[in-house]
Amino acid sequence: MLPAALAVIAAIALARSAYPRYFERRALKRLPLGPDGIVMGAGTIDLPRDKAHGALLLHGAGDTPQVLAGLATSLYARGYSVRAPLLSGHGRSLSSFAAVSSSQWHDDVRREYASMLATHDSVAIVGLSMGGALAVRFAADEKSVPALVLLAPYVTMPALVRRVAARSALWRSAFPYFSSGGSQSIHDPDAAARGLGHGVFTPTALHALYDVVVAAEKALPGVTAPTMMIQSREDNRISIESARRTFERLGASEKRLIWTEGAGHVITVDFGHEEVFELTGKWLDHHLRAAGGGLPESNEGSVR
Repeated sequence: MLPAALAVIAAIALARSAYPRYFERRALKRLPLGPDGIVMGAGTIDLPRDKAHGALLLHGAGDTPQVLAGLATSLYARGYSVRAPLLSGHGRSLSSFAAVSSSQWHDDVRREYASMLATHDSVAIVGLSMGGALAVRFAADEKSVPALVLLAPYVTMPALVRRVAARSALWRSAFPYFSSGGSQSIHDPDAAARGLGHGVFTPTALHALYDVVVAAEKALPGVTAPTMMIQSREDNRISIESARRTFERLGASEKRLIWTEGAGHVITVDFGHEEVFELTGKWLDHHLRAAGGGLPESNEGSVR
């Protein structure tokens, strides 16, 4: 019996060691790294302009600035100085994503904002998904933010995911990598095929995302910057009810919720992204450049 038991233990140990290596090899084959250790095409987007208002763009968890490239170009064409940084642990090897923390992401935002503010009179923040949650926490603390745009902000986490994330220390050794389950996050198949995210999550990253969500939930009432939130009715990550609750808890006296249709969670690359770009640009124009033609007075609207 003893030799058989030892053989089973050895087989389990071998499988556990091979399992993460399989994910890592597959990730490198699909998304090779450049000399700098970053997935090719996934690096920080920097479109600077002198004597211009700034726009800091923040991507979501498990993703890269690539999903904000079109929006960055659109805002740059409107005259903004734009930067979309690659957040810590993202767009690199899977092992890097297994060593992240929420404090690193919050530090990324503080550092990037301070750097832009040092050379620009004002800097607005646009956050997608987790980037929206990071933006909420930062804007609640930093009252100098003149305008905020939240694109499908991930400020709520489903109850089951929340419980699993909070207890990640109990199961992380058994499942060091797992699918992020985001196959429906982008409805446009061409846009989905161009994505540079690994489609894989780690227990540590999931717990870090949980920490970001909890912090953002608490910070919502403290946001005072004029805030526009754009949300798809077909978002696979965030329910309509959850989105409404997030919007209602925002403390900003001037805020607007826009609903889109036809897109999944990543509305910056999915069907209808052009309207998302235009709405974002107009909101920033109105609040940073005092441009005419403000948005309708209604507090809620739809994009057709």
